[in-house]
Amino acid sequence: MAMTRVRRALFAAGLAAALAVGGTALPAAAAGARTAESLGACAERTSVSVFHKGGIPLLDWRENLEFDGRGTLWVSHVTQHRVEGYAPDGTLKASFPLSGPGGIRRGPDGMMYVNYGVNPLKPAGGIVRFDPTAAAPEPEKVVSGLSGINGLAVDTEGNLYVSRELATGILKFRPDGTKDEEWTRSANVFGTNGLEIVGDQLYASVLLDASSRVVRVPLKDPARHTTVTRLSSNLLDGKFLDDLTEFNGSLVVASFRDGELIRVDPVTGRSCTLVTGLRMPTSVRVPRGFGSYDAGHTLFVVEASGRIVKVTVGS
Repeated sequence: MAMTRVRRALFAAGLAAALAVGGTALPAAAAGARTAESLGACAERTSVSVFHKGGIPLLDWRENLEFDGRGTLWVSHVTQHRVEGYAPDGTLKASFPLSGPGGIRRGPDGMMYVNYGVNPLKPAGGIVRFDPTAAAPEPEKVVSGLSGINGLAVDTEGNLYVSRELATGILKFRPDGTKDEEWTRSANVFGTNGLEIVGDQLYASVLLDASSRVVRVPLKDPARHTTVTRLSSNLLDGKFLDDLTEFNGSLVVASFRDGELIRVDPVTGRSCTLVTGLRMPTSVRVPRGFGSYDAGHTLFVVEASGRIVKVTVGS
């Protein structure tokens, strides 16, 4: 229950800050951005099955996931302070301790990168990397001294991008761990959570925003960030957006509050509800190099319930 109180406190504090900065509950949409009236269901049929059963909701909180392309699904278990590796049959094949792990992504060097210390009550956070092929993975610190961090993305050059739920500016670190101050100042979006890179664009979900925004940040010109869509039409309909991923040309965003996966067209901003009935989904990813799972028709989701679920789309 402690994590619930923390999330509620973060939401209240962040919403108050966002309103103070913006001066209005629902800022005017940027050019080209759409504002949701109500999200209809997507046309594709979907089915959900449990890949790994959860334990006590919130106390068994799994925060993020990523595939290493070599047959292992890596999951950050934030409340149990460990990173877990699963085989395609659901067997736990590896595990190592890490304090408050959050966003986890595969880098272009084949290494896995993980945020740690994502608990806002523990300011000593940063980023580690590990070799997913090692029999006993050992995390190596890349960046330290961070606080209030959550999501993570890695570009093709090995630069690291980190979201912050209660601060303005997406953090950028070079492959050697040094901070790109100018880029970070230019990417001045408040309250970001999930991050996903598609081509030369970084997409971010905004957790603490009354309109539930998804934003686009050009990697080469972050000051020109724009709003792709607003998924809530009123103050009481905030969806508490968490992580997101690219899937068949669209973005799929997890709504923690509503237990939904929402599909967003990154060009038009048009949106629809792909999946309902999830239990506090925190991250969604496409399986890559993971047994026989079809990346064109499958999504994996982790939840604050502790579950890992598989979503089959259109097949």
